[in-house]
Amino acid sequence: MQKVYVVTASVNELDNLKSFSASLNGRAEVIVIDEGDERLRERNRTALDGLRTRFFGPREREEWFKGRFGDQYDVPLSVIPQRCHAETSFGFLVALEELADFVVELDDDVFPVEGYGLLEHHIRNLNESRAVFVSSDGRWYNTLENLELSGAGCKIFPRGHPYSKETRDCRYSWRDLSCESVLNMGLWLGNPDLDALTIIAQGGLDGRCDIKSLRILRPKVVVAPENFFSVCSMNAAFRSKVIPAFYQLYMNFMGIDRFDDIWSGIFLKRIADHLGETLSLGLPPVYHSKRPRSSFKDLRSELEGMALNETLWKVVGSLEIEGDDYLECYSELTEGLAKRVDAFKEKTHRDFISLTAEKMRLWTRVVEKVS
Repeated sequence: MQKVYVVTASVNELDNLKSFSASLNGRAEVIVIDEGDERLRERNRTALDGLRTRFFGPREREEWFKGRFGDQYDVPLSVIPQRCHAETSFGFLVALEELADFVVELDDDVFPVEGYGLLEHHIRNLNESRAVFVSSDGRWYNTLENLELSGAGCKIFPRGHPYSKETRDCRYSWRDLSCESVLNMGLWLGNPDLDALTIIAQGGLDGRCDIKSLRILRPKVVVAPENFFSVCSMNAAFRSKVIPAFYQLYMNFMGIDRFDDIWSGIFLKRIADHLGETLSLGLPPVYHSKRPRSSFKDLRSELEGMALNETLWKVVGSLEIEGDDYLECYSELTEGLAKRVDAFKEKTHRDFISLTAEKMRLWTRVVEKVS
C-alpha cells in the first residue's frame, strides 16, 4: 500500500479535514503544523477522530531537530519560518525521513467536491495518464484558463503570475500525450487563487470578490519545458523524491510574504524540466471557502514579492543546471541564484535573495541529514 502524508499548516479548527475523512481514513497520515495551542489541538483531535494525525508545533519541531542535530540544532531549525504558511516545509521533512510515497498539501479552508476523491484523482494525475500538453509564446501558462469563471469582466490571472505583458500573451499551443507527473496541482471551485491587487481591482476589500470558479475544463494539463505556471499549494500533491527541491521558501520577513509556494514552484519546474519530468494541474477540485481578511493587508504582504517576481523567474529560467537528481540540482540552482543577485535592481531585493540562498543551502544540509 502506498504511503501518503497530508500536510497542513493551520491556527484554525480543522473542520475541512474532517470533511475529507472518507477519502483519507486508512489511506493517509495527517501532519498538522501548528503553533502549539493545546486547547485548539484538543478540539482538532476531536474533529479528526479516526484519522491518523500528528501535531508539530514549535516545541515538537525543536525536539525533532534536537534529535537529529544535537546541541547544534538551532541553526538547522532556523530553516523553518515562524508563524506563516511556509512552515509546511517541516511536514515535508517528516514525510521524506519516513519514506512517504506521496505528499498532499492542503490549506485549512478547502473542502471536498462531491464526485471527486482527493487522493484518487491526485494519484491518477501523478501516475501515467492522458493529458493535454500546453506551451506558451510568453513562457507562462495562465492556470485560470483551465477554469470556467463567472463574474470576471476581463482576463484574470492567478496569484504569482507575473504582470509583464510577455507573460500574459496567452497564445498557447496544445497537443495530447500520456505521462507521469512529479507534482499535480488540483484547482479550485468557489474562490480562485487571486492576488490582492486583482481582488481589490474587482471591488473585493475582504480578501474575496465576485469572481468565482464554476468547473475545471480539462482533467490534466502538463506545462511544457521552459514554460512556467503559478504553483499554489492550496491543493497539491507530489512525489516525495522532489522534496529536496521543494523547500517552501522562508517568508514573513523583510516585508515579503505569500510567495513561498510560487517561488518554490518556479524552482521545482526548472529542475524537473532539466530532469525530463513534468508538473501537471487540473483534477481534483476542492471548494475554496476563503475566510474574510483585509485585502489591503494582503497587498502590503505581497507588493515587494510582486516586484521581485518579475525578475526572479527570468533569472531562474536562465540558470545552467547539470545535476542528476533533485538534491544536486537544487544545490546548483541555489548557487546559481546567489551568483546572479546583481540582476535585482533594488537593494532590498538583493538582500532578500542573498538571505534566501542561505536558507536554501541550509535546507539542503537538513535534507542530506534525514534522507
